[in-house]
Amino acid sequence: MDEEDAGDFNERCAQCSEVNWGLTDGGRFYCRTCHNVIERTREVVSTDVIPNARVQTISKGSRSQKKTDEGWEWYVCEGFQLVLKQQAEALEALGVCPQMKDEVLCNFWRRYLQKSQQAYCNRPAGETIKALSVCDSSTDMDSEPEQHSLLHFLSVSESDGDLQTDCSYASSAGKVSESTSVCSGSVDGSLYVRKNRKEKLRMSMPMTLSFCYMALLWLKEPMTLSDLLRFVVEGHIPYFNAYQHFPEKMKLYGLDLRIFCVELGAYHTLVKYFPVFEVPKPRQIESVFGGFGKQSWPVYEEVYNKMVELAAFLDLPRFPDITDNCFLHPDVLCMKYLMEANLPDELHNWTCRLVKKTSIGEVDFLTLTPGNKSTRKVKYDVLAAAVIVVVLKLLFLLDDHYEWLLSDFSAEGNKNNKEGEGGPYFEFKKWYRVIKCTLDVEQKKLDEEKAKYLWKCEKPLFYSVKKKSKILRRRQMVENLQNQFGKLSGSVQPAGRPNPSSFLLSWSEESTDGSCFHGHSLKGILQEKHGLLTAINTDYWLCTDKLCNEKLCGHLAHYREEDFPKSYHFVLRLFSFLLRIQPSSIHEEVCAIEHKLFNKKLYKKPKRKRSLRK
Repeated sequence: MDEEDAGDFNERCAQCSEVNWGLTDGGRFYCRTCHNVIERTREVVSTDVIPNARVQTISKGSRSQKKTDEGWEWYVCEGFQLVLKQQAEALEALGVCPQMKDEVLCNFWRRYLQKSQQAYCNRPAGETIKALSVCDSSTDMDSEPEQHSLLHFLSVSESDGDLQTDCSYASSAGKVSESTSVCSGSVDGSLYVRKNRKEKLRMSMPMTLSFCYMALLWLKEPMTLSDLLRFVVEGHIPYFNAYQHFPEKMKLYGLDLRIFCVELGAYHTLVKYFPVFEVPKPRQIESVFGGFGKQSWPVYEEVYNKMVELAAFLDLPRFPDITDNCFLHPDVLCMKYLMEANLPDELHNWTCRLVKKTSIGEVDFLTLTPGNKSTRKVKYDVLAAAVIVVVLKLLFLLDDHYEWLLSDFSAEGNKNNKEGEGGPYFEFKKWYRVIKCTLDVEQKKLDEEKAKYLWKCEKPLFYSVKKKSKILRRRQMVENLQNQFGKLSGSVQPAGRPNPSSFLLSWSEESTDGSCFHGHSLKGILQEKHGLLTAINTDYWLCTDKLCNEKLCGHLAHYREEDFPKSYHFVLRLFSFLLRIQPSSIHEEVCAIEHKLFNKKLYKKPKRKRSLRK
């Protein structure tokens, strides 16, 4: 290998950003750091055969690689397909069933492409050409580039042999322009943005999470939707800047960022990396596209509602039954959340009694049946949290007065019960202090992590090889300055992402400070009646006397913090932190359970007076 002749080539490597080139025996440049071989070849001056003649070595690349700036022709659905593939592989790495990606999620995705008429169907001829003509794309009919479509493998399937793949999507690379559009890197980016404002189930980044959760629910995996969204925020599942893992030849710019970016910093990315593209102001973008990068953190309600709509849109059959031995059953989830909330283990008996009393543990109630509008869809994690809240109200009332009286009563019992038979009595006041201190610390830590979150993509975005080295140098300079200023200011380097865990809070019974309440007894607030332990408290207050019409109002009940006791709000706040949802969502489910529990008393029909027969 001739290493001296490579000294004049100073461009950075696309893989490692280093300038350390060597030459292969065939005259092609390769990176000595990462061993990446590129298409660039050296120029050789040979005077042995023809004097004063300049001979250049020519590689055997395809004709489609002549204009390396333009990259592949790709469609928006192909980009989402890559995102779904990355998310499925990340879930498998977290321990999800290996069949999820190939047997479940892939079939859902194929069915969606067919139902939305993007693949496996006959489409009107020339629709893709309309998408290309929106931004005045040019055509080159003489060239015959190779097909680089990522969707073409979907057309070859033993099980789907009768389906005809959309020719405009799967084999249009040889008929359309090598340069797609000045408005976007994808072929149909501009048309997609226009249609996206009209169609509800148009593919989006939050909908990728809906696909994943639908596959998890189909397999009855031990992962709730709140767990899934938390793993996304922690970085274990690709979602933010997922497009940085696209192949280098899939150029992404312009309107593509409107589709694949989920953070507010996308506007600044446009300004910084694409000065050629005429970027409007953020307000203009919001008025034209309905909000640029509005979806920052994934929202529980949106992901869940889209999942329900997707299941009905795909005409899926009834999902596998959620039985009492399934992780998503409220009896199992209540046990998990009782441990995480540091509540006594004896409360699990009460939650099971409530689940049985209200019939919310029945298979037909828990199992999702797409398209059935008569049944209310179940949010398993929210339902389990609401069951615990109702049990706490039954035992402690949570009216900012009675729970403190019971706590003082239990404290007196602990003084008299020095031997600790059956464990110490549970004191609500002591539990409140421990949980409040921990919750405030964890909430502050979460807020700081969100504030310090680096929205900027680790991999710089560019679509021009000429500007690639300039952008990489600028990025390296910025990172060096940040490191230097960080050392001067003494700021702590951000820690790596935490290891994935199903528990946000953990409590050890071996702790000597008495902060764990798992083994505490409820005898201080119970009394024996007819051979059964019942609660000393005989009162109960309802969150609402009448539920709203969910179809008309959008909610079963409304929640305002100032209208309810502080103790009740504190318990809602605890579980809203554990599930990363709004307290109003748990409150709504609490109201629904209460009306199931007191249905006979609330909707008691007046007795009709019987007339005496003559």
